[in-house]
Amino acid sequence: MSRALNGYPEVSEATRQRVVKAAEAHSYSPNARAQGLAMGRSRCIGHVISVRDSGEMVNPIFGDFMAGAGETYAAHGYEMMLTRVDEQDEDEAYRSLKARGAVDGVIIHAPRQRDARLPLLDQLGLPFVVHGRASGSTVDYSWLDVNNRRAFEMATQHLIDLGHKRLALINGDEALDFAMRRRMGFEAAIANNGLTLDPACMSSNDMTEGHGYASASAMLERNPAPTAFVVSSIISALGVRRAAEERGLRVGADTSIVTFDDCLSYLRIGVDTPVFTAVQSSVREAGAALAQMLIDRIQNPDMPLAQRLWETEFVVGSSSGPLKDGT
Repeated sequence: MSRALNGYPEVSEATRQRVVKAAEAHSYSPNARAQGLAMGRSRCIGHVISVRDSGEMVNPIFGDFMAGAGETYAAHGYEMMLTRVDEQDEDEAYRSLKARGAVDGVIIHAPRQRDARLPLLDQLGLPFVVHGRASGSTVDYSWLDVNNRRAFEMATQHLIDLGHKRLALINGDEALDFAMRRRMGFEAAIANNGLTLDPACMSSNDMTEGHGYASASAMLERNPAPTAFVVSSIISALGVRRAAEERGLRVGADTSIVTFDDCLSYLRIGVDTPVFTAVQSSVREAGAALAQMLIDRIQNPDMPLAQRLWETEFVVGSSSGPLKDGT
């Protein structure tokens, strides 16, 4: 049956037509995984998460990314394999996936500067794409990234244009490439406007509500305290808002917040009047686009590398406002 349905030349057209009619009568559809194995492919995409980055697995940003990727996989008859390993076993996990033929390719998450995974995968010949970029990489590779530096320069400039001069940055983990670029954008806007950078008003860590709250709480106890915050995630921004409101500060009036917004499915910032002023880019759309990039590379191994840089959209919400007189 499979040879008839797949158009093998040794099967006559008359026989093929009979098989097709029988398949339609019984609502038969071929098993995509079995088809892939017959062609030497697994029809599966791998995602390896080390203990170092395992917080991603419960992060709604990661969840939305995987939802977008999963939609693309399903449309092309692919499944996904999610593997959690100890950090020291990560290289071996990729070697095993390749040796066993368990996956046709992998998506790399949370790239770091000079990320060692990239040359390893290039050496193994395992197709891959990267969500983000890895500065200082020794190999060329396919990637999709947001223009994080430009986004944070724009966010910071918005607050400076509103009259704010004491600004704080609550960033993601700066060992990760995206957070390093966001810091560069923040620092560039500060320097371009002749303002002073205050290291005590800059923090970096996992992008949790608790990190936003603890960082903002400490900064707001300073004298003078920052009047505005640039934040790496709406999740952290919720913590910043909590810290401000506990001190009787009105967000958008007494203090301002601009955040990066991944357009999370279950954490929208609002429609008519957004709760937060934000630079936006959909992580779900990024997941779908990266999955398509990887499938294209699997199916056409000799195609040129794809490198895509997305610009963010700037949305003005109720969390930013002019500096109060005398602040």
